[in-house]
Amino acid sequence: MQVLECVPNISEGRDLALVEEVVEQIRRASGVELLDYSSDADHNRSVITYVGPPEAVLDATVALCRKAYELIDMRTHEGGHPRMGAVDVAPFIPLRGISTEEAVELARRLGRAIGELGVPVYYYEDAATRPERRNLADVRRGEYEALREKLAEPEWAPDAGPAEFNEKSGATAVGVRFPLIAFNVNLATTEVEIARRIANAVRAKTGGYVNVKAMGLELEDKGQVQVSMNLVQYEETPIHRVVETVRFEAARHGVSVAGCELIGLAPLAAFEEVIRHYLQIHDFSLEQIIETRLLEGLGRELETREPRPGADEPGEAARRH
Repeated sequence: MQVLECVPNISEGRDLALVEEVVEQIRRASGVELLDYSSDADHNRSVITYVGPPEAVLDATVALCRKAYELIDMRTHEGGHPRMGAVDVAPFIPLRGISTEEAVELARRLGRAIGELGVPVYYYEDAATRPERRNLADVRRGEYEALREKLAEPEWAPDAGPAEFNEKSGATAVGVRFPLIAFNVNLATTEVEIARRIANAVRAKTGGYVNVKAMGLELEDKGQVQVSMNLVQYEETPIHRVVETVRFEAARHGVSVAGCELIGLAPLAAFEEVIRHYLQIHDFSLEQIIETRLLEGLGRELETREPRPGADEPGEAARRH
């Protein structure tokens, strides 16, 4: 069983009817399961998560991109999160039975399909074509507002699609990566400068954790500020370590943590170290979770079950569609 995950981020988090139209492309896609989607008005961004056989996920992602480019106009977009396009990022995450190399080939096919829609594409992370494009922050530097000038520079010619500024849709970053955890810590203060200082303390770019990307921003509707983070390698830099660092830095400013937010989905394994740390169960294993054992049994049953006569192979329905 091959299982591929895709987590597109679209530059709309306020017009929820529009978001529903984009998400509907995944609901109606053959062979694909929509796992989660969430919208944030302050970030003005929505994160959509779905899984399925590789070919089906590829087809569904092309359909999602087409609808997002139709509905989202970057010329009027404002929000707290860095972005350069209507579909800002479209990463593939190989979950089961598919190699990174196979996922990269699918990413390249997605990039070519997006390019045919008239949108410039940059490949990042494991799909990057050159070292300076591996880091998404480097690819996205200057954001949408700098894209016209960026595309005019030979060294920033897109990997796929036209080397021309698409005023309405911007550009899209397509990649293959390890499961990323989008995790935010909200602080009980309105001083956004404190959040920015803490973000600088934990993020790799300014001397923090090598696997953390972070920024500080204001949450106007909550009367709080936020340290918004992407944890790109939870096995090396676990969640609890970053949270405790944020808590420590906040205390230096006389500020408390008001709460945390998990955006989208995260692997259960990412919380194994959290349980060990906070409950001090040092030999804890996910094998002690009832649901883990049940899912293992279900997986074995599905792998050994003979296909029904005439049943489609994974992805066949998507290819016919």
